[in-house]
Amino acid sequence: MFYYVLKYVLLGPLLRVAFRPRIEGLDHVPGSGAAIVAGNHLSFSDHFLMPAVLRRRITFLAKAEYFTGPGLKGRLTAFFFRSAGQIPVDRSGKEAGRAAIREGLGVLDRGELLGIYPEGTRSHDGRLYKGKVGVAVMALRAGVPVVPCAMIGTFEAQPPGRKIPKLHPVVIRFGEPLDFSRYAGMEGEKAVLRAVTDEIVYAILSLSGQEYVDRYAADVKAEEARKAAESRRFPRLPRR
Repeated sequence: MFYYVLKYVLLGPLLRVAFRPRIEGLDHVPGSGAAIVAGNHLSFSDHFLMPAVLRRRITFLAKAEYFTGPGLKGRLTAFFFRSAGQIPVDRSGKEAGRAAIREGLGVLDRGELLGIYPEGTRSHDGRLYKGKVGVAVMALRAGVPVVPCAMIGTFEAQPPGRKIPKLHPVVIRFGEPLDFSRYAGMEGEKAVLRAVTDEIVYAILSLSGQEYVDRYAADVKAEEARKAAESRRFPRLPRR
């Protein structure tokens, strides 16, 4: 119930006024039945802008840290994210991927929309990164279409580290649903999962016009963080 209050009364109208999003291809999202909406992830605002423009409720898999903060603030934050249609998923350890797939399939089994960011994390530089195969596993096991979605302008509105978004034009573009029924029963084959995932990411890329990086975003972030730490420990001496 609070989801719809948040969507239509509290947060939704505020987001529409602040960002004035231009919505393209909304009719590509099925009006009923289970489906996956797979999008790029450029900003914290993405979690709320896409649900605000969709006609149906959509559930996203979100990192567990949003739900485990201490004290009253942590409980309020967890309540807010749950009310906004977010499901907590622990992204650490070997079981993390399996847990995400179980939660996602549960949403699809109920005939609902599931929102997924194939990159697995926010882009830290506005580029589109290699997708993880979890989206392919869920699409094939559930036998559902995948609707690609591009968020354009949200990185400029709220880049990583910025708490309050600034006013900036935003476009939310949905592409034609992707049908992977030709791969039914093949979700155990790695080559098939990679092919399906790459097709989904390419569809997002075609909608967004981003620069593509054929590496996982998490790996690039970790590498850059390591280099930054080494630079602080061993600063270069100025040349004489």
